[in-house]
Amino acid sequence: MEIAEVRWPDSLWAAVTPPGPELAALAGATEADVVVIGAGFTGLSTALHLREAGIDVAVVEAAEPGWGASGRNNGQVIPTLSRPDPDDIVAKYGSAGERFVALLRDSASILFDIARRHNIEAEAEQAGWVQPVHSPGRIKIAERRVRQWSKFGAPVELLSREQTRDMLGSDAWYGGFWNRTGGHINPLALARGLARTVLAHGGRIYARSPVTNFARVNGRWIVKTPEGQISARALVVASNAYTGEFSKTLAPAIAAEVMPVRSWQMATQPLSDNVRRSIIPGRQAMSDTHGELYFGRFDARNRFVTGGAIIRPVGREAALKSRVSERLQRLWPQIGEVKFDYVWNGYIGMTADFMPHIHKLGPDAYGWTGCNGRAVALSIAIGDELSKAVRGQSANDLALPFSEPTPIVGHAWLRPFTPLMLMLYRRRDAREI
Repeated sequence: MEIAEVRWPDSLWAAVTPPGPELAALAGATEADVVVIGAGFTGLSTALHLREAGIDVAVVEAAEPGWGASGRNNGQVIPTLSRPDPDDIVAKYGSAGERFVALLRDSASILFDIARRHNIEAEAEQAGWVQPVHSPGRIKIAERRVRQWSKFGAPVELLSREQTRDMLGSDAWYGGFWNRTGGHINPLALARGLARTVLAHGGRIYARSPVTNFARVNGRWIVKTPEGQISARALVVASNAYTGEFSKTLAPAIAAEVMPVRSWQMATQPLSDNVRRSIIPGRQAMSDTHGELYFGRFDARNRFVTGGAIIRPVGREAALKSRVSERLQRLWPQIGEVKFDYVWNGYIGMTADFMPHIHKLGPDAYGWTGCNGRAVALSIAIGDELSKAVRGQSANDLALPFSEPTPIVGHAWLRPFTPLMLMLYRRRDAREI
């Protein structure tokens, strides 16, 4: 198996982001203290924190840094999970859950602080993240989340319908809540910036080197690619939703516990200054309470970056443009005619319980999967925790709720049918609660 050339998605981020660093493929045998599989947000964050601690680290990437979900997402920096609330997490994981909730609470600020500290130019805007509710009864969701997150010290605020209208420039929602530490970034620029920073700190990154398997041999972790191998004391698997995409033998148990769901992103033509100032004037990131998410934010060029989901297997791009255009005109009539310059997609890794699954894979070996659409902030923060784990910090002090891999029953059979879940989400969205 060999990747001779990496084709980037035709995304807004690929079009506006300076090229990443030139990287060699792994060839022959080498050693490191820690080897990290995957050069997305988690892998690069782990490597950076290890280098800051003076630990020798090598990152092995199947394509290029940011090629997977880290460089394809909407760029919203959200310091919560999509479904489980803080009390649910603590009830399931106890003191480890409390530490994990604190990590979630601080995850957006951790990301923005890293970008500032290392002068990573990623169009970072810490303007906050707002979740409006799309029916009157769902204000209970906002009230519950504000109550629980306030208990854990998060800077959250309940919004009335009028406040939500003023914040978003639309009468479509019935209130909501917002977190002041959230915001948005250019995700590909962040990934490439992290890669450059890792290299500047003396780390190694090997590109176009898909890992076929790893094994424990004579007290060392051996990671193999088609052209080489790395022997290391410690191992971090950070391939997330793309774990099974390049090699079925990489980590089959982890690959089978997450369902890769295709997420479509879209960017409009730049809006005029007058229109832009009338739509989310404070430039917050926004994603609401629909299961079929309504979400959006502005980029640095005043393009509205949004997206959607589609079931049909053919003509998807045209159908998606039509559907999302109608949605934007309904939510913000002042937007006028909507034209999209970019449409692209990538995988979101969904778990059955909507929780990230974090594992101890053996002596000095760790991995995780299950971003569930909330990993931009979380993956950066988890990278720091994984770096502490392989440096020997006690599990009792880590903000990582460990569990055993739990593959989804019938994973291979169910995967082709995941787009049909959209029908269920639309039915639920139409019901009041």
